[in-house]
Amino acid sequence: MAPTAPDVTVTVIVYNDAERLPRAVESLRRQTLRNIEIIISDDHSTDDTPEVARALAARDERIVYNRLPQNSGGCSRPRNSAIEIAKAPYLMFLDSDDELPERALELLLDELRSDDTVDFAMGGVERVRTDTGSVSAWHPHLFTKKQTVRGIEYHPGVLFEHLSTNKMYRREFIDRHALRFPEGIHYEDQLFSAQAYCLARAFTIVPDPVYRWYISPYEAVGALSISNQRHRIENVRDRINVARLIDDFLVESGHQAIKADKDFKFLKHDLRMYTGDLPYRSHDWIKQFADEIGPYLETLAPEAFRRLPRDQRVVIQLVRDGRYEEAQSASRGMSREVAPREVTEDGTGRVYWGSVVPADPESARELEVSDLDLRTRPFKNALLRHEITRIEPESGSRITLDVRTYDPGNQLPMAPVVATIHLAPATKRLSVSFRLDPVRPGLFEGTVTLDLSSVPLPPHGFAGVRHPVLAITQHRQHNTGLLLAPLDFPALSKRIAYHRGVAEHTVTVEPEGHGAGRIQVRWERAGLLAKAEPHLPTLARVAGPGLRKVSGLVRGLAK
Repeated sequence: MAPTAPDVTVTVIVYNDAERLPRAVESLRRQTLRNIEIIISDDHSTDDTPEVARALAARDERIVYNRLPQNSGGCSRPRNSAIEIAKAPYLMFLDSDDELPERALELLLDELRSDDTVDFAMGGVERVRTDTGSVSAWHPHLFTKKQTVRGIEYHPGVLFEHLSTNKMYRREFIDRHALRFPEGIHYEDQLFSAQAYCLARAFTIVPDPVYRWYISPYEAVGALSISNQRHRIENVRDRINVARLIDDFLVESGHQAIKADKDFKFLKHDLRMYTGDLPYRSHDWIKQFADEIGPYLETLAPEAFRRLPRDQRVVIQLVRDGRYEEAQSASRGMSREVAPREVTEDGTGRVYWGSVVPADPESARELEVSDLDLRTRPFKNALLRHEITRIEPESGSRITLDVRTYDPGNQLPMAPVVATIHLAPATKRLSVSFRLDPVRPGLFEGTVTLDLSSVPLPPHGFAGVRHPVLAITQHRQHNTGLLLAPLDFPALSKRIAYHRGVAEHTVTVEPEGHGAGRIQVRWERAGLLAKAEPHLPTLARVAGPGLRKVSGLVRGLAK
């Protein structure tokens, strides 16, 4: 007979997600910890979710279906409703489009049972991109070792880890503080987690991944999650609103000492998500953005700004100063080691971002870039900026690029410079050299033609994206940098047959579409090779004996 009380209750919140709900629930049914309760908390779905949820509940007696009488429009009410009916002494939460690794519940429960003073335990998060399948860790520096933190003031850096879903909580802790998810706001996890961190006597961090978070950066606009709606000014307001609520809670709970850490997290993470998108926003949007964030930035601790990387401080100040086009240009270089187009030196030798010396002392402080050592750093580390100003399709598989290189540190001579573009989809690469001619000190221009059919692909072809880079050699030092694409050029696609026509591909040249906006080249298998795709592991193994065998195998598999 099954125990009357489960060890852990896991709540799966869902709204109109009938397709992915079974995957989330199955990840719970596979848990090594068997004595669990699974509550599917449905925010009044209008698709097939109710039928799917009831079918799942009929299949496993551990599953409870909880349907809200009306849609709440957020994550908080479904979670709070489930907390009220949960039977276990430990609680955990899962979104319907995500999963838990098989040992997640066992690992976290062991930590809570081993120390009665620990109010919740948390583990690492795997981020899986649904478009590429790539897996990365969410804030991995926070999960390098197992540790128990007895008070948030001893480890305020964990404020960056604001998810509620990678944590297991004692029910007694939740009830002792009447801790519930705030309703009627977005980014409720951030407030809930900040409250939990501050209220906990202790919490334990384990390095193991306990949550699998699926990220869909290019999902349809109508299906975008809240975190993917950064193009909406309302979304900016929502983030600022929850940040202010956290500020209020820090005061109420006597945790003002960690406000600078919370402010740094807001600047480094939350605000960075919007400033990184500035190249893709209109000037009208950026003005609205500046109007929204300006008053809140005035309330942040100066120390938080000083801790930011220089490139992020520059972008923020340019926005605050109303220099929107320059802010967009600076944004493309954030975290990328990309130079400004231009710098200006004052009479004392101080160097500033842009074409003017700021008159306002605060702007001057934030826009000073003297510490970049643009003129004196070794050439291999010189800060250059390579922009493509024109992309033109030519006959066949060729494309022509007009390239402009900015050298604000004047490290390049006022003479023609040999530059090379490298493109490497696999182990071998295409390298095409061309000449950059000086236009004026600090500015060079050149034109290069790439024949995409000359890119060395493996015999079994290639499917994926690569970003060309530009390299310059001087004084036996190699300087390699990314190529920024025009953000408004339409994608160019060509059908190219590699390896004497055996390996057909559709090759697309386009701007990256996010971040710095690098130029990217995308290969998709086509023709016979596309039909043979399920068998490509076999094809790759036999590639060694020679192209003739590979060619025969491709044709045979495609029949």
